[in-house]
Amino acid sequence: MRHVERVVVLALDGVYPFELGIPSRIFGATDGRYEVVTCTVDGKPVRSNADFSVMVERGPEVLRTADTVVIPPITPDSVTAELPAEVTAALAQIRPGTRIVSICTGAFVLAAAGLLEGRRATTHWQLADQFRRMFPHVSLDPDVLFVDDDPILTSAGAASGVDACLHIVRKDHGSALANSVARRCVVPPWRDGGQAQYIEQPVPGPTATGTAATRQWALERLGEPLALADLAGHARMSLRTFARRFGDEVGMSPGRWLIQQRVARARHLLESSDLPVDQIAGEVGFATGASLRQHLHAAIGVSPQAYRRTFQTAR
Repeated sequence: MRHVERVVVLALDGVYPFELGIPSRIFGATDGRYEVVTCTVDGKPVRSNADFSVMVERGPEVLRTADTVVIPPITPDSVTAELPAEVTAALAQIRPGTRIVSICTGAFVLAAAGLLEGRRATTHWQLADQFRRMFPHVSLDPDVLFVDDDPILTSAGAASGVDACLHIVRKDHGSALANSVARRCVVPPWRDGGQAQYIEQPVPGPTATGTAATRQWALERLGEPLALADLAGHARMSLRTFARRFGDEVGMSPGRWLIQQRVARARHLLESSDLPVDQIAGEVGFATGASLRQHLHAAIGVSPQAYRRTFQTAR
């Protein structure tokens, strides 16, 4: 029988309703592979940051049954370096080794509980300075949409919770199911770049040229060697202007973005074809199979063969 993963969402006082609903919406679109339940620290209603309260049917004891725990965000005014006793007691119910996911300010809760000590993490970019002051022993990266430091995942603000949950579906069941869930929920299966692209910055002038057309052009030519000069030439910009504008729009360098896209295409081919690893490497623009192995391992921590065994779609 197929194992059904239990996802327990812990709603804390001041919870954001949108993010509270993300796990149910994403994991609930996986044809029964996950069960999502919601609890509070005492089984009683909690105030949301909107003009209503949230009613739940379960208390903290359900956290003992979780395969994955999700901590949605709370109002920034509620974050503290020390947790209320009832929150600490609730988190103590989580079994060792359980996957734990935070969305936005939920990272403050995990850090205050000592769960992020010495780990990489992220949170909303506007709160990065505050987070660093409060938790200097956490390696914060405010430029990414989420960080997977297994078994703990932290994500940035609001919709990045969707990205993190889709990442979990992809990690557990492969990109075919994750893409299907994304289509059902009418969201991108994978968003380019990180949250750096959402940081407030001057708006380009009305005649400024973007890099979207060049990114699409590159995606259609991933199997070819693509240098920064090729991309800048297609965009009709100088190297410096293109690199700066690309970083503003995507949140990462052109080289890092190309590697990300090549890895994503390689994962799809590993799932959907029987092509040898060396041939897949050539198809997606890596010089050798060894280069593909290196980049895939850096991205998701497994070899191409292990990934294929786990996720290859039955044809």
